[in-house]
Amino acid sequence: MRASRFFVSTLKEAPSDAEIVSHKLMMRAGMIKRLGSGIYTYMPMGLRIIRKVEAIVREEMNRAGAIEMLMPVVQPAELWQETGRWDKMGAELMRVKDRHGRDFIIQPTSEEVVTDIARSELRSYKQLPINFYHIQTKFRDERRPRFGLMRGREFTMKDAYSFDRDLEGMQQSYRRMYDAYVRIFNRFGLQFRAVAADNGAIGGSGSHEFHVIAATGEDAIVYCPDSDYAANMEAAEGVPQSTVRAAPSQTLTLTPTPGQAKCEQVAAFLKVPLERTVKSIVLSTDAQAGQARQIWLLLLRGDHELNEIKAGKVPGLAGYRFASEAEIIETFGTPPGYLGPIGAKLPLKVVADRSVANMSDFVCGGNQVDFHYTGVNWGRDVPEPEIFDLRNVVEGDPSPDGKGILAIQRGIEVGHVFQLGSVYAEAMKATYLDENGKPQPLQMGCYGIGITRILGAAIEQNFDERGIIWPISLAPFEVVLCPMGYERSEAVKTEIERLYDALIAAGIDVMLDDRGERPGAMFADWELIGVPHRIVIGDRGLKEGQVEYQGRRDAAATAVPLSDVFTFIQNKLS
Repeated sequence: MRASRFFVSTLKEAPSDAEIVSHKLMMRAGMIKRLGSGIYTYMPMGLRIIRKVEAIVREEMNRAGAIEMLMPVVQPAELWQETGRWDKMGAELMRVKDRHGRDFIIQPTSEEVVTDIARSELRSYKQLPINFYHIQTKFRDERRPRFGLMRGREFTMKDAYSFDRDLEGMQQSYRRMYDAYVRIFNRFGLQFRAVAADNGAIGGSGSHEFHVIAATGEDAIVYCPDSDYAANMEAAEGVPQSTVRAAPSQTLTLTPTPGQAKCEQVAAFLKVPLERTVKSIVLSTDAQAGQARQIWLLLLRGDHELNEIKAGKVPGLAGYRFASEAEIIETFGTPPGYLGPIGAKLPLKVVADRSVANMSDFVCGGNQVDFHYTGVNWGRDVPEPEIFDLRNVVEGDPSPDGKGILAIQRGIEVGHVFQLGSVYAEAMKATYLDENGKPQPLQMGCYGIGITRILGAAIEQNFDERGIIWPISLAPFEVVLCPMGYERSEAVKTEIERLYDALIAAGIDVMLDDRGERPGAMFADWELIGVPHRIVIGDRGLKEGQVEYQGRRDAAATAVPLSDVFTFIQNKLS
């Protein structure tokens, strides 16, 4: 490719609405152009990278036995109504009507469509297992689109869906996809980690997220450096540091704590460690058919934070909300800040985190303004609670596998694999006939990769003060040739054209910058864009039989004999 025949459009400064590094650099490098909130045009430079991502994904999906298809962006509401997701999904689901007033959605994912295909096409066990995938535009009406391609509204995603006859087969398909994802992310050249995750709105029984490691990542990844344990914060199991509850040694006392409404304030006022205090979180489950509204008191150690996903898995707490101040005062007789499990005015359900369940002589709210109880003990002062894992883990917690302690790093989720089981098959009556001619529900898995999100994640992991540093497999061009005086020196033009032709013939993705730009501007453009390898040819070097090579991560250029430069580049790329 010659720069004069391509579209190179760089900016010295990022637009004011660009927030994070990847957003700023992609805008400056002319890879994306904002059309509307969370909606971007992929410019030629950016599209080349997207196509390289897609190519790697396709190769590995095909290698794993998946079959490519293409499902529509616009889907009829009836399918989503069958599974209940028409009502369950919130405003992120873009609902539209056609000219006849019929409801449709602009798809954020395709479980319903592919299950509809399966129930009409997969009739016999002899057709199983099978895995369909597509690479398609998605749309999620984010409340606050931000961070460029990282959290836009329109994006490109690869989603795949496996169908098996039983749970064992589904797990084997899941494993094949998991292994394919590992190969994909290794080929991307990115540092990543696969972690156990919560299934969320997709449903099913188990899942793993694939995260690109980046200090700017939105997600906290929990792992054990001494074992294979890894999970996202939503799914990481909190193990109490103490597994034995000490015997009571203090008397229960209602202690004045004037103006001290937070655990940190109470701990400092009473001169006790924060981990000796217990915080109260009040939830409510609204009245449903046959059941009255229920107030719940969740108890966590003062230095711990509630994991809202885990709370929603406590039996009876699905669909909970945080209680209003009026509900709290009605139940406890006091406003927030002084709540506890002793002496509530109305009945409530008490659930303690595992760490709290093992505490003795702890401090909690006294259900009176400006008072807390000290010396509180389970069994003696307050009934034994229901016990569940409710909290976010913290660094230094024991690893759930017993093989060390936990560490936390930041990551960007770019892939997710799910074991769906029969959730969608049962909702949509998708069955096959087994060997005995009896209908059985299809067992499904689903597997997604954010194609366009990969670009942002890769940049967040690979950049410096000069711009982007692409891994070789994702770079828009592998090599850029920069001639000094291309139009003025016949020798320079001859040698750089000879090298360009040789690299093209060898199948190397090379850019020849024949725009006639000044060296400083030319180098700045390609460093910003992030091409991994640069060759500079000028009259001065040619007189000495040399050219200059500089890798994108190199601090300085290296002289290479002109006669060896082709082999030198081949070796670098290999």
